[in-house]
Amino acid sequence: MRHFIGMTFGGLSLRYYLRQMFFSAGLSALIVFVIIQGDAQLRLDQGLLFLTNALLYPYSRFVYEEVMGFLMGDNVFFVNALFMLIVKFFTIILCWGFAIFIAPLGLAYLFFYHRRAQRRDSIES
Repeated sequence: MRHFIGMTFGGLSLRYYLRQMFFSAGLSALIVFVIIQGDAQLRLDQGLLFLTNALLYPYSRFVYEEVMGFLMGDNVFFVNALFMLIVKFFTIILCWGFAIFIAPLGLAYLFFYHRRAQRRDSIES
């Protein structure tokens, strides 16, 4: 079981994981702030969903970036910086909001990727 967790949840680089967790925590804090500033109170189920999405967001974003990398290839697009920031924020919100559904795809990909790499290393040794 420890091996499985290491190949899935430990499959991202620490730098990438921490960077994505920074954005995830920021978005979660912003949503909690908006809820608290309104008349509504933060319910336990909402808090658990926000925490789950925050923890799974890096894997959801990984799936998004892999799919976009596959579709776009090595092409470079020159667009307005403000437009690009708006698109980035929109994709962050989508990946965070659907992280509970998208992240399992990323975890499965990481598991099979690392398992294949491990088999290749054992064959070469």
